[in-house]
Amino acid sequence: MALIVQKYGGTSVGSAERIQAVAQRVKRTVDAGNSVVVVVSAMGKTTDGLVKLAHEISANPNRREMDMLLSTGEQVTIALMSMALQELGQPAISMTGAQVGIVTEAAHTRARILHIKTDRLERHLQAGKVVVVAGFQGISSIEDLEITTLGRGGSDTSAVALAAALRADCCEIYTDVPGILTTDPRLVPEAQLMAEITSDEMLELASLGAKVLHPRAVEIARNYGMPLVVRSSWTDDPGTRVVSPVPQPRPLEDLEIARPVDAVEFDVDQAKVAMLRVPDRPGVAARLFGEISGQDLDVDLIIQSIHEGNTNDIAFTVSQASLKRAEAVSSAMIPALAAGTGSAAEDAEVMVDGGIAKVTIAGAGMIGRPGVAAQMFKTLAEAGINIQMISTSEVKVSCVVEAADCDRALAVLCEAFEVNSSPARIDTAQAAAQSDAPPVRGVALDRNQARLAIRQIPDRPGMAARLFELLAQHNISVDMIIQSQRCRLMNGLTARDIAFTVSQLDAEHAREILAAAAVELGWGEVVVDTAIAKVSIVGSGMVGQPGVAAQMFAALAQEKINIQMIATSEIKVSCVVSEEDGVKALQVIHAAFGLAGQQRIEVPA
Repeated sequence: MALIVQKYGGTSVGSAERIQAVAQRVKRTVDAGNSVVVVVSAMGKTTDGLVKLAHEISANPNRREMDMLLSTGEQVTIALMSMALQELGQPAISMTGAQVGIVTEAAHTRARILHIKTDRLERHLQAGKVVVVAGFQGISSIEDLEITTLGRGGSDTSAVALAAALRADCCEIYTDVPGILTTDPRLVPEAQLMAEITSDEMLELASLGAKVLHPRAVEIARNYGMPLVVRSSWTDDPGTRVVSPVPQPRPLEDLEIARPVDAVEFDVDQAKVAMLRVPDRPGVAARLFGEISGQDLDVDLIIQSIHEGNTNDIAFTVSQASLKRAEAVSSAMIPALAAGTGSAAEDAEVMVDGGIAKVTIAGAGMIGRPGVAAQMFKTLAEAGINIQMISTSEVKVSCVVEAADCDRALAVLCEAFEVNSSPARIDTAQAAAQSDAPPVRGVALDRNQARLAIRQIPDRPGMAARLFELLAQHNISVDMIIQSQRCRLMNGLTARDIAFTVSQLDAEHAREILAAAAVELGWGEVVVDTAIAKVSIVGSGMVGQPGVAAQMFAALAQEKINIQMIATSEIKVSCVVSEEDGVKALQVIHAAFGLAGQQRIEVPA
């Protein structure tokens, strides 16, 4: 007999009829010989209605009272669901987050789960009951009994956390779409269902499709090796399996605030090629990486910094053995790129460096924690290690440093993040084992970001650390980070630019913070651009397959969509384009990788 946790979202329980349909599904699962815990959201748009009511009373509602108010939505659903099951002859009992024993941080409206006291729940399961649990909520402690809510995606998080705490056999997430799709079907009607996706891919595609699975839930599933299935509550189709690696044993205490970094990785077989002052126009990256893939050269990191004047810098890393060929291809490209641009590229040049290494921190726990990247940069700075390149994703931060500094960088990062091992090229090895995986699983679009650029930051250890520490102190999360390769003299010192993206809601606050620190820290102008979009491809199969990034860039170039920034990880390539080009970029990339199909998937409004 299996223990299964099933979660049903607001649309799945949006009416009495829908609740009765879900109860019948749950009853069939029990009749098949399983024990079942059901986690539910508030009915339909109930939470939105409660928020609206609160704002009619108060322009700035008290966070504690908001938690008290919003937690009532799920309480209605659990009672009705329990009644519906009892009407079918299935013993059931409804329980709030407090009654289940979901203990969280004392942070109203955005609490993280610390642990779950499952004794009471397990007694009801042993008595043959279905336990219907209110998602999205918990209590700050057994003593204080302060009701807390978990914020966006809280019901997903509650379900997977309960599954982990109960050591369930599976957690099923029921929603209004048939599973995880290759992209957002509201923007690309030809988006197709994936039968399977890895948890790492799912984390990188945090903004994928109809946002049917919250990254916090995936993080817990990955950390505890919990099998996840995303399915439609309207059909019996199998949905999408989210597969996690077998994890190292970890305690169930501090469930959501466990160590943010799982591993420190390194790669000393790296060399850097930087093309400085190439024309800022559509097609440049496509031509460059098309030529490189034509030479069967595998590229690791790719970084394109923000434009300066009408030129850009593009830097990338290859293996040591590929450096001479990569340099030759890049140098041969300069005249072709400069053709027809007048003076735009007359100063273009290629710089190479064979004495570098890449160090990376990796961990699902860094999602939504602004201070993790800052801690990495600070740790390297305190060791006197200068950062030459930075590239980030949802679950990784990579820095290129001098090869001579690699061992010291590993030692200080392992100590800082309390990691005992530092696997070499861990993702490449894992990807090789998944050689049958498609190079691109899905395409994501994020139109809610803004870009900040800081000009003329002194090029010395500690500057990136100071910058991102400032933002972390104000709880501002950073997504893409790009450090330019072009140096200039400023007051006798070399300086670089750094650009990064944040939520549009945080953009102006971030600009004010950094502008206020400019005089003290010695950097120049801080510029904000909110009219951007980020489009990303993700797939574990792209490792070791030259040409994937070039194919993405070529699709954009064909539609004359200019790339403003590029950042990569082992399984992800992200490009910043103009806001007006965002949807078109998503559509052409999705088509370029053959992800479209014949069946159109309808998503409820």
